[in-house]
Amino acid sequence: MKQSGKKEQGCIRTILERLAEEYPEARCALEHRNPFQLLVATILSAQCTDVRVNQVTPELFRRYPDPKAMSLADREELEELIRSTGFFRNKAKNLQGMARCLMEEFDGRIPRTIEDLIRLPGVARKTANVVLGAWYGIPAGIVVDTHVRRLANRMGLANGENPEQIEKELMEKIPRDAWIDFSHRMILHGRSTCRARKPLCRECCLLDACPTGAESLLSLD
Repeated sequence: MKQSGKKEQGCIRTILERLAEEYPEARCALEHRNPFQLLVATILSAQCTDVRVNQVTPELFRRYPDPKAMSLADREELEELIRSTGFFRNKAKNLQGMARCLMEEFDGRIPRTIEDLIRLPGVARKTANVVLGAWYGIPAGIVVDTHVRRLANRMGLANGENPEQIEKELMEKIPRDAWIDFSHRMILHGRSTCRARKPLCRECCLLDACPTGAESLLSLD
């Protein structure tokens, strides 16, 4: 169900305000101390929980604290360290390729533009948006993970499964200065309330602004 015009704008304002009230301190859940650590953790988070990534990264960062160290890592050792995150062989390949690319093309520094970031192995728009938003405070786009994708469709803010198309639709509707916080808050809301299998609609702060939530309540009454 898509909304339009002034009603849509008012609904978006309500969503942003309610999310801000519910999650005032929202931030990236991946533990990191610098942009390199955040980049590595975000690559590892593909099809893996942030909790699991945070269990793996302390030892990973101790062994490989910077792009140079990771670029020279023993591949089998790297794979073993990240095995529990799933798809560990491909992730290890991407991490090492990313580190080598940083050393060869960016003097070991993490780029500050989405165009440069997506040149790195294993880095697509979502990962680039995480790094730019959470570390540099640059609203280059909107992070669309599984939670944001699900919530955006349920709320009528987007229509589809393709992350890049959903991001484009959201960027057209959400004010640019809200992009970073919007992503963090939508992710938290998806984990705590608007769950994939059993959304807690009756407890949702966005109930009256969400067409799917309203429909679900009608079906229960």
